[in-house]
Amino acid sequence: MKTSRSSRALQAALIGMAMAGSTAIARADIKDYQFELVDQTVQAGPDKVITVRLMNTKTGKPVPDAVIFATRLDMAPDGMQEMATKIAAVPGGEPGTYKFKATFGMAGRWQLSLGAKVQGETGTVESKLVLKATP
Repeated sequence: MKTSRSSRALQAALIGMAMAGSTAIARADIKDYQFELVDQTVQAGPDKVITVRLMNTKTGKPVPDAVIFATRLDMAPDGMQEMATKIAAVPGGEPGTYKFKATFGMAGRWQLSLGAKVQGETGTVESKLVLKATP
């Protein structure tokens, strides 16, 4: 009879520890991620590379292996949303950094709009970053 009670107590303790451990492993909220520009300016012209970093704001660490599925680069900050340019992902770089190649047809403020999925998270990280193209 004593072994039955102690084994039940042990089971209850193990279940309690497992439940407490599972709450400590909880993932971050999608709002805890944000993109940031590595460089705020770029020279106007063809084939310029823009580098962004996806950060977990709670840990302060870069987030590798995100799937970026939406990109747009236009001059919305200067009231010219129709002045858009093609943008293409460039492979390579440090973990948590993402590079894109684009043509900046003129100097001014450009808005880079990004949408990404972070592995293991639900929802989408969306960001609009403004950078300046100089002559």
